[in-house]
Amino acid sequence: MESKKCERDYKSGGYNLESTGISGDRLIALIILITLAYTTSIMSGEKIKNKGVVKYVGRVKEKRRTQRRHSSFYIGIHGYAWVESLAFLNEQTTQLMSLSPYKRPFYQRGRRAEILIRSTF
Repeated sequence: MESKKCERDYKSGGYNLESTGISGDRLIALIILITLAYTTSIMSGEKIKNKGVVKYVGRVKEKRRTQRRHSSFYIGIHGYAWVESLAFLNEQTTQLMSLSPYKRPFYQRGRRAEILIRSTF
């Protein structure tokens, strides 16, 4: 099943390699760059999973599913995007938390997850 996820990552789920329409040396250079980026994303995704904060990045495995919902590539890419969105929305989030002090423990858990995810990059 993991090979199907890998294929999907390279096609429509990730880098959209087929739509580039390039060939020859440019295709080889692009494949090398994609391989480096893909490997980096997988390594980040694995680290995020090992730290136990994957639920902040993507859906967790549901009881009726036999396979994980998202690949390590997906978790790595979206972990980075999630952390960047938190940085972008930091001021608004802080203001919202001041309106709902009873939700502060959840906010603090999310910030701890942010630190753990950021440490994987």
